[in-house]
Amino acid sequence: MMKVHSIRTRVALVAGATLLAATPVLAESLVFTSWGGTTQQAQQKHWAKPFAAASGINVAMDGPTDYGKFKAMVESGNVNWDVVDVEGDFAYKAAKEGLLEPIDFAKLKGLDPRFVSPNSVGSFYYSFVLGYNKQSLKGAAPASWADLFDLKRYPGKRTLYKWSAPGVLEIALLADGVPANKLYPLDIDRAFKKLDTIKSQIVWWSGGAQSQQLLASGEAPIGMFWNGRIHAMQQSGAPVGLSWNQNLTAADMLVIPKGSKNKEAAMKFLAYATSPEAQAKFAGETGYAPVNLQAKAKMAPEVVKGLPDQHTAGQINLDMRYWADNRDAIAKRWYAWQTQ
Repeated sequence: MMKVHSIRTRVALVAGATLLAATPVLAESLVFTSWGGTTQQAQQKHWAKPFAAASGINVAMDGPTDYGKFKAMVESGNVNWDVVDVEGDFAYKAAKEGLLEPIDFAKLKGLDPRFVSPNSVGSFYYSFVLGYNKQSLKGAAPASWADLFDLKRYPGKRTLYKWSAPGVLEIALLADGVPANKLYPLDIDRAFKKLDTIKSQIVWWSGGAQSQQLLASGEAPIGMFWNGRIHAMQQSGAPVGLSWNQNLTAADMLVIPKGSKNKEAAMKFLAYATSPEAQAKFAGETGYAPVNLQAKAKMAPEVVKGLPDQHTAGQINLDMRYWADNRDAIAKRWYAWQTQ
């Protein structure tokens, strides 16, 4: 990213206004900030509203997450957010910069250790997968990231996530033959050289809904997608398929900004949001995997089959600590390349 705030913020800003909870104002309250759209709606439905009903603590919903605003709040000492859904690389970087409160893990149980750090805890995790329109490809079933770069077998446009160098660069290297266990540190020159081979055919998506539209219409019948978006299309009967081969997984993280005025209430909310029950309900609606290891036991078997954590053969964890250290520098080249 070229600024401190998230590149995803640009996407979320398009969605518009701040979201406010419909729950009544209670004696105690906190503010939960996330990215908007269907994901935040599910967080409100399965986390915020039932938590408020059970605890008597009102949860106001704000958004979108904005890293520049986050940092300014903490540095000014005027912190209005209490729990914030952020990307993994920001969570690690913000912890190093002293922008986060420590997490009291005595209140949190059963969490996937991949998505836990002293100052953050997983919100949910997702995979970037190869998705395709079955009708547009006339029955062909691409199976690997190399197929995404094969313009002879799969001619036409392909779609990639505009705001996320994390994921795209790894996909390019995997398609170019780099073994999964040799990805990091990323060979940036090699990744961009590979991307050059399909640059003229790339249609960028900026948000999940746009990615679905591009795929459903056939404008870009093959590309990289959040698994939850393909899941939603399949549930609606759309003729789309996906390959879990070398799916790239990462987690959104929940953090408490340094100086939160409601830290105790925020910790209670984290405990609820990451509980097996709340995680199971959120995962069941969104298709994103729960961070609580006990959540799947509370989900229908047919739903569990579609989660990223059921496709671990060949699964690759994006190294968000690497990106925390390198994303700003890489982003300068990333955006310059897109405009060349």
